Amino acid sequence: MATVRLAESAGFCFGVNKAVDTVYRLLSEGKRVCTLGPIIHNPQVVEDMAARGVSIVSSPDEVPKDAVLVIRSHGVPAAVYAETELLGLSVCDATCPFVAKIHRIVRERSAAGDTVLIAGDATHPEVIGIRGHCEGPSFVFSTPEELENLLLNSTIDLDQPLSIVAQTTFHAEIWKKCVKISKKHCTNLSVFDTICNATAKRQQEAAALSRECDKMVIVGGRQSSNTAKLRDVCAENAPTLLIETADELSREQFAGVRSVGITAGASTPADIIKEVLSTMSEIVNNEEIQAQETVAEVKSPDEMTFEELMESSLESMNSNDRVRGIVVSIAPNEVQVEVVGRKQTGYVPADELSADPNANPSDIVKIGDELELLIMRTNDQEGTIMLSKKRIDAQKGWDTVVAASESGEILTGVVTDVIKGGVLAVTNGVRVFIPASQASASRMEDLTPLLKQEVQFRIIEVNQGRRRAVGSVRSVARDARREQEAAFWAQAEVGQKYTGTVKSLTSYGAFVDLGGVDGMVHISELSWSRVKHPSDVVNVGDVVEVYIRDLDTEKKKISLGYRKAEDNPWEIFKANYPVGSVVTAKIVGMTTFGAFAQIIPGIDGLIHISQIADRRIEKPQDELKNGQEVTVKITAVDYDAKRISLSIRALLEDAAPAEEVAEEVAEEVAEEAVEETAEVATEE
Repeated sequence: MATVRLAESAGFCFGVNKAVDTVYRLLSEGKRVCTLGPIIHNPQVVEDMAARGVSIVSSPDEVPKDAVLVIRSHGVPAAVYAETELLGLSVCDATCPFVAKIHRIVRERSAAGDTVLIAGDATHPEVIGIRGHCEGPSFVFSTPEELENLLLNSTIDLDQPLSIVAQTTFHAEIWKKCVKISKKHCTNLSVFDTICNATAKRQQEAAALSRECDKMVIVGGRQSSNTAKLRDVCAENAPTLLIETADELSREQFAGVRSVGITAGASTPADIIKEVLSTMSEIVNNEEIQAQETVAEVKSPDEMTFEELMESSLESMNSNDRVRGIVVSIAPNEVQVEVVGRKQTGYVPADELSADPNANPSDIVKIGDELELLIMRTNDQEGTIMLSKKRIDAQKGWDTVVAASESGEILTGVVTDVIKGGVLAVTNGVRVFIPASQASASRMEDLTPLLKQEVQFRIIEVNQGRRRAVGSVRSVARDARREQEAAFWAQAEVGQKYTGTVKSLTSYGAFVDLGGVDGMVHISELSWSRVKHPSDVVNVGDVVEVYIRDLDTEKKKISLGYRKAEDNPWEIFKANYPVGSVVTAKIVGMTTFGAFAQIIPGIDGLIHISQIADRRIEKPQDELKNGQEVTVKITAVDYDAKRISLSIRALLEDAAPAEEVAEEVAEEVAEEAVEETAEVATEE
């Protein structure tokens, strides 16, 4: 009877999972998505994404302005980030954390003067990205022979500082040989073992499984580097078949085979692995499947199918059991733990780590932390158990919330969602509903500004049966405002200056929050020039400098001033435009008795009809029009009545004598010229 065995570490690693989840999340949000190259080296996943509208681009300049560019897990050169910023693109970086770590290493070491050696495929996107973060010289090799030739027959100075790193999916055994060679030749070498832990573990498991099986099946994209490495590792020990889907399997390929091992690359989805498992069971077992089921209770692990092994590993761990786990690794989408007292590995998905969906796992836990966790039974292809910290926290936090509802204690939480009718805030792992009417000190039409904000609230209602709580931010804010108001009135005086925030606008003025109390700036106090509406000067949310003009302590009303004395246009005019000055003014209005001209903003003068021309005119429109710029003379100023007299005629009259003098001089010159001509003629 043939057996089928699946390697424990088969399928998506968290770096690939992060990249794929990022694309599907953006699609679910209705975003238009482009990926810089295929998101992963798996044609089935890429085809599915293409069917959902995802476009693959080769450079940032191909990305439409309304699209989000996703940088895949392989990472990109530093120049690509600079280009996306220059183009103003919206970018979602899904670079694998292990790859990003290599970028950081080579950037720092090359900046320090090191020559960088990279073990990997020079044409692979990951290696291209790594080289793109090197500021100095870098070299790529893929075999020990290439490395030795590079060190002995190139321009590399072996006595100078060198750093060596590896592509995350590089062959682990070949890497060891390369490190040994580099240490033999280089006197000043820094070695960074950057092969991904998941990759190394996957290769070790595949090698061990291939030594125990008659044939190996590798599932993954043919363009995938880590899948190719798995094939090479297994081929050293057993005949190995690389496939992308179950459709490539046939009965003839496994004739006479007693045991088959299966593993999968990091870019292979779980559903493809399960389909391969199902097909393999039908091929190798054929008519004997029913017989296996009848003796399942006495099978050895080697005889059990993958599904049975997984079920066996979970049957002793019922959901809702509590366990303790030690954090062994942290990824953006999950935290891996070793379950205390059990030979089990577990993982806590990011959405089961905290009630805050925006929380970053690395901000919540650290490697080595011991956590109390709740078992959430699942059927993932690795046979591990899924755990929840969020639900344990919620059970503990609920007691705190109930106690706070009885004592009136103020709780602190973070707004995680804006929903119909209000917001949800998380405190002590418990989600508390805050109605829109209780979400702020004053009514807000749009609650989205509260998202991700820390708020303080009281619990005003608890439903023990449904484990639901209702909170009020308004209650806390109202008490705080009363305290601020009392403090304000205890020291407020006319003339005091404040920095406040414009709270609201009306047709007659602007209300400003001074911190606990509101004051009003009348529209006439907003500007020295005439304004039609307060919004011509300020907007809601503006931070402004104001001063107290008047206080009514009985009615609790505050009149504020906003315009500054130094901006008074009459003061500016007085300092710069004495009587007799000649200025350029713009005609801004007409009357039967003259025209008004603006000298500076806020200051107009009158050109009387008698001062428009040096002759009698019937009406100002005969000589002037609105918007016309004219040169005028300031002939009189009445600062008390705020009146200014201007004249065009005065300038015309000043010019007339000068013209007469010019004519007389011209006549004298002409006469002298005639006399000189006559004298010359007489002499001749």
